[in-house]
Amino acid sequence: MADTMASIIFYILAIIIVVAAWGIIYCKNLVHSALSMTLCFIAIAGLYALMQADFLAAVQIMIYAGTVVILIALGIMMTRRISMDRTNMPERRYMIWTALITGGLFTCLGIIFIEYPLASVNVKPEGNTVDAIAQLLLGKYMLSFEIAAVLLLAAMIGAVVLAKGADE
Repeated sequence: MADTMASIIFYILAIIIVVAAWGIIYCKNLVHSALSMTLCFIAIAGLYALMQADFLAAVQIMIYAGTVVILIALGIMMTRRISMDRTNMPERRYMIWTALITGGLFTCLGIIFIEYPLASVNVKPEGNTVDAIAQLLLGKYMLSFEIAAVLLLAAMIGAVVLAKGADE
């Protein structure tokens, strides 16, 4: 019973993700596209929660659904536009090709999954996943974690310098 319920929730979340992704692309208003992106990120967090990856679900909601989408919406609102209507118009000539390529991709993936079924892997974390991630990041992968932090700091400083302008 629990497996069928998990399967039903998975398919509902997958449908929400696909519909929200199409909404990101085909909404005529950029703000509506940003809201579709928020819905997509929240549904992905639901998939993480379904896989019992509670830390990733929380990070997905806080960082992506919260911060990134708010920054995108603020960036859209800060730009000057005469009208927000029709700000995200897809070109008609690409819509048919996009639909054909997407259909071909899903057909290929369906054939692959039917011919080569995935092995049933049921990995359940033992204990708290946050503790396990903290042990890995602050133990085995500490040097990689610190290098990534320094690279992100350098990228942020570079973005500030570029945004400020070279002549100032």
